Parts: sequence; C-alpha cells; structure tokens
Amino acid sequence: MASSNRCQSCGMPLKADPKGGGTNADGSISAEYCSFCYEEGKFYNPNMTIDEMRALIIEKLAERGYPRFIARFFTIGLDRLKRWR
Repeated sequence: MASSNRCQSCGMPLKADPKGGGTNADGSISAEYCSFCYEEGKFYNPNMTIDEMRALIIEKLAERGYPRFIARFFTIGLDRLKRWR
C-alpha cells in the first residue's frame, strides 16, 4: 500500500483522484497526497489520527456501496503510509 502511486495519507490510488492529486504550497500537484487529504501544502485535517482516517475511509466507501467488511480491507496497511509512520 505504501507505493508512490497511492496517497500517502489515505491510500487511495492517485489515478482515481478527480483532481490528479493534492497541491503543494507552490501550487504544483503533489506526487504523494490526494486532493481529498492535501491542499496548498497542508493536510485538510492536520490533527486527524490514524483511527479517525480508518473510520472516514470505511464511511466514504460504504456511502459508495461497498460492504463495510470490504471497506475495512482497504484500511489495512495505513500504518505503512508516509503520513502515519
């Protein structure tokens, strides 16, 4: 999950990001973080815990119709992503 083609905060494949990635402080596209997690060089929720991120991922995927047990599967390995190390 920690490969460079996934957001290093939530694990979403960066190719699935409708904006192509979050933005760095200089306005360039981030190669590490998605637009749902990161903008203008900052995290949307800088004080978020890894457990809160897990809950958010499960909720968002459930809203899209994924069964919760499948959504939980997508949170495995979050602790290996750059933001949570």
